[in-house]
Amino acid sequence: MLDSYDKWTFPKGRVEAGEAVAEAAARETLEELGLEQIRLLEPLGKIDIWFRDRFEKNGRLVHKDVYYFLFQTKSDAVLDPDPGQHSYQAKWVSAQQLLKSSDYSDMIPIIKRALTLVVQAK
Repeated sequence: MLDSYDKWTFPKGRVEAGEAVAEAAARETLEELGLEQIRLLEPLGKIDIWFRDRFEKNGRLVHKDVYYFLFQTKSDAVLDPDPGQHSYQAKWVSAQQLLKSSDYSDMIPIIKRALTLVVQAK
């Protein structure tokens, strides 16, 4: 998805009270991409990032731990990004294009793990 920083990435967000991290990831994925059904396959790992928040912290530096998970959806699933969730575009890309599509270098190990798991599942 294209985020509010005009970069291609995956959904992310906050864990709500009483919610497990994997549940939050599923909820954020559904909200930001408009998918109707997903199924959790595997955790992919965590990265920790620092960024300047433009929405709630008025440009202050913010630390965030981001946990990624591999989900499965229907092969004909339609992406419907929600700009209200800071998801401005979304597209399906082939496994070969995935590494080239990410605009965040710290996600490369996460993407490589996901690709390895997908290949193993075939």
